[in-house]
Amino acid sequence: MSSPLVRGGLTRRAKVLLVLAVLSLTLASVHRLYWAELPGPVFEFSGPAMGTTFLVKVAADPLSREEHAALAWTIRERLTALNASLSTWDPDSEISRFNRHRSTELFPASGELRKVISASWDVSEASGGAFDITIRPLVQAWGFGDGARVTGRPSAAQLDALRDRVGWQRIRVEGNALVKSHPEAVCDLSAIAKGYAVDRLSAALVRLGYPEHLVEIGGELRGRGRKLDGTPWRVAIEEPLPGPPRSIHDVVPLLNRGMATSGDYRSYYERDGLWISHTIDPRDGRPIRHALASVTVLAEETMTADAWATALNVLGPEAGYGLAEERGLAAHFIVRQKDGTFRSRETPMFTALRTPL
Repeated sequence: MSSPLVRGGLTRRAKVLLVLAVLSLTLASVHRLYWAELPGPVFEFSGPAMGTTFLVKVAADPLSREEHAALAWTIRERLTALNASLSTWDPDSEISRFNRHRSTELFPASGELRKVISASWDVSEASGGAFDITIRPLVQAWGFGDGARVTGRPSAAQLDALRDRVGWQRIRVEGNALVKSHPEAVCDLSAIAKGYAVDRLSAALVRLGYPEHLVEIGGELRGRGRKLDGTPWRVAIEEPLPGPPRSIHDVVPLLNRGMATSGDYRSYYERDGLWISHTIDPRDGRPIRHALASVTVLAEETMTADAWATALNVLGPEAGYGLAEERGLAAHFIVRQKDGTFRSRETPMFTALRTPL
C-alpha cells in the first residue's frame, strides 16, 4: 500500500479525501447547530414584560430548533398581547386609554380586561374594600408609583379630596364595556394583572403541548404538572428583609396552583423615624402600619392569589388571618416581631397543600 505522502505533499486522492472529510464535519456541525434536538430536561425563557420581568421553565423531552423557536415565539406573542391590554406601563395599552377616558360614558373593553375588572370586584367585596384597583391616586400621593416621590406627607384635606374618586365601586363592567361613576377614576391593575397574565401564558403553553411548566411574572407564579423526574416544581418564599442579599424563608411545592406574595419590605421609605409602606389601605387612604411583613397565597388561579395576597396584606396579621381561614384560603403570614425576628403562621389549607397528591 503506497503512502499518501509524496515528496512532502499530498496525492490527488488524499486531497480529495481530506476535502470530503472537512465537508462532512462541517455539515455535521451545521446539523447540530440548526437541526439537531436541543437537550432537556428544562428549557428556560426570560425577558421584560409588563413593566417587570418574566421567567418560563418548560419540562420537556429534547426539542428541535424549530420547536424551540415556536415555543419562544408563542411566549413572546402572548405576553405582548397581555401587555397591550393590561399594563399601565404602556401608555397605549387598553387600560391606559381607559384611564384617560375622563367620562362616565361606556368604554368598549376587551374580554380580558373585563374579566380582570370583574375578578377585582369579587375580592374587593369579599375583603370589605381592602383590595381596590382605583387606589392609584392615593399611592401616588404617598410618593409611590408613577412620577417622582413627594416631599411631604399628604394632608388630611388632600387625602379626602383624592378619596372622592377612589373606591372599588367606581368602576364596573356593563355588558361588553366598562363604565366609571366618577370621570376622574383610574385603574391600577398591578396587584392582579400579573397573576392573570401568568394564568393566560400557562394556558397557552398547555395548548401548544407543554403541560409541565413553571411561569413567573414579577414574582407571581404558576406551577403546572411535574418535572420529568416526577417531582413537583418547588418555589421559595423570601425572608421579608430589604436586602440584598436575598434569603429564603421557606420552600413549598407548586402543583397546578398559582402563588403570589405581597409585602412591605421591597418598596418603602422612612420619614421622621416611620416606615412608609407602598401598600396603602384603601379604606383610610394611609400606608399600612401593622406588623405583617408579607403574606403568600396559593390558589387555583394565580390572578386570585395575586389579589388576595394584597387584600390580606392590607388587613394585617389578625384580621387577614381570620378572613383567610373563614374563606378557606391557603395563606402563609410572616409577622415582624419587636426584636426584629419573624414569626410564621399559616392557614390549614396552606399546610395541606405542602404535601401535593
